Amino acid sequence: MEVAGLRVALRGTGVVLDGVDLTVAAGECVAVVGPSGAGKSVLARTLLGLTHDEPGAEISATVLSIDGRDMRRASARRWRALRGGEISLVLQDALQSLDPLRTVEAEVAEVLAVHGVPRAERRARVLRALAAAELPDPQVRLRQRPGELSGGMRQRVLIAAALVGGAQVLVADEPTTALDATVAARVLGLLSRLRDDGQGILLVTHDLEAVRRVADRVVVLDRGRVVEAGTVDEIWRAPRHPVTRGLRDAVPRGAKTSPAPAPSGPVLARGVGLTRRYALPGGARVTAVDDVDITVHREEVVGVVGESGSGKSTLARLLVGAEQPDAGTLGTSVPGRVRLIPQDPLGSFDPRWNVERILRTAAGPSGPSPGELLADVGLEAAALRRAPALLSGGQRQRVAIARALAARPRLLVCDEPVSALDVTTQRDILDLLLELQRREGLAMVFISHDLAVVRQVSDRILVMQAGRVVERGTTEQVLAAPADPFTRELIAASPPM
Repeated sequence: MEVAGLRVALRGTGVVLDGVDLTVAAGECVAVVGPSGAGKSVLARTLLGLTHDEPGAEISATVLSIDGRDMRRASARRWRALRGGEISLVLQDALQSLDPLRTVEAEVAEVLAVHGVPRAERRARVLRALAAAELPDPQVRLRQRPGELSGGMRQRVLIAAALVGGAQVLVADEPTTALDATVAARVLGLLSRLRDDGQGILLVTHDLEAVRRVADRVVVLDRGRVVEAGTVDEIWRAPRHPVTRGLRDAVPRGAKTSPAPAPSGPVLARGVGLTRRYALPGGARVTAVDDVDITVHREEVVGVVGESGSGKSTLARLLVGAEQPDAGTLGTSVPGRVRLIPQDPLGSFDPRWNVERILRTAAGPSGPSPGELLADVGLEAAALRRAPALLSGGQRQRVAIARALAARPRLLVCDEPVSALDVTTQRDILDLLLELQRREGLAMVFISHDLAVVRQVSDRILVMQAGRVVERGTTEQVLAAPADPFTRELIAASPPM
């Protein structure tokens, strides 16, 4: 793939990409990194012809070549023929990208159907793609729908859909965002094998550890322009541009600066023997949360880590009362004052409402004003008139936090609140949460697959595997001397902390 002088302007947004040059050779992985709003995802969509038909879009380039084909003036029909067969996209937002009414098999096989693969051959190719994307039990997953899968599993379905057509160029937009360290390592290993087999890969990511593991070269974007480019070693060891240095320095490292002492305050929530089961296609049942005990004291942060599908998000829904346990008991001393910050803020907002209506509805007639709530999370009042879809990822996450604060909660349950954010925005959100905790005296349950992030915010930690808690203790004790083999595996697969 070769691109030169790429310029993209979108209606209502203005110039998003301005003079972007990049090349991706066969057998090479080029990473594109940059802060939120840099234009990374627009670049990914443009390289697959997905922005060309947007109303008011203006796209130009001196070179736009995919596998030897000049695509500068390609029709929509020609782009459709190219996608899936010659070039594929792994999208960032699995929950929004997958059709909630379609099965995994139908979703992944769509590429094959569009390209005329006989129906009799499709299932075998779908199963191979699911296995290649490291999705467990692919035969079972065929009949499931996205809502029955964990966030990490949904992300791997998207990867399988990108692989199934045998494309020579793979554009991966944050492919490891929702994955725990062990699964992310396997997916990055998969990308490395595809690269070594001759596939060209453009990796769009904020995960600098992923860049170090799989990329050959790095392109740094800021406000639509390439501000720095070079080999991975050059960019990591001696970054020249302030944006590049900021990205490197924002990578989470180290322990929480002011950890809480041993929990001694009042208990805000206690779960004993919590168990939650779900039905699978064909009548089988899966236990998502299995006999879990959890206690949260006032003004402490309890971290919950584990691989994708370990039951973390199900535990979050139990804690906020969105689901009821099939067994066990859950009690709270602050009924009505437990709130969730969801993994996918955009999917949790009504797309027809602007920010002001979202916050006013959450606060009710006697609650704080939308302007006060936005000020609490560091957003300008101008955001009140905007729809969630017009906000950046970091802004949406701040609005989600503001909505949770509208009820003046005593306990926040944070389900992967920074997993989709670039490292600089991630750092800002973590600082905000810790400041709110100190200022408001909040307790938090902080769920994440990122051990480095959990270490920075948590006082105690629970490690989950297959629905069970396999290890617990203070954060530093667990990370320094893990007793369970699974905890040791998680730590080994994680970047330096």
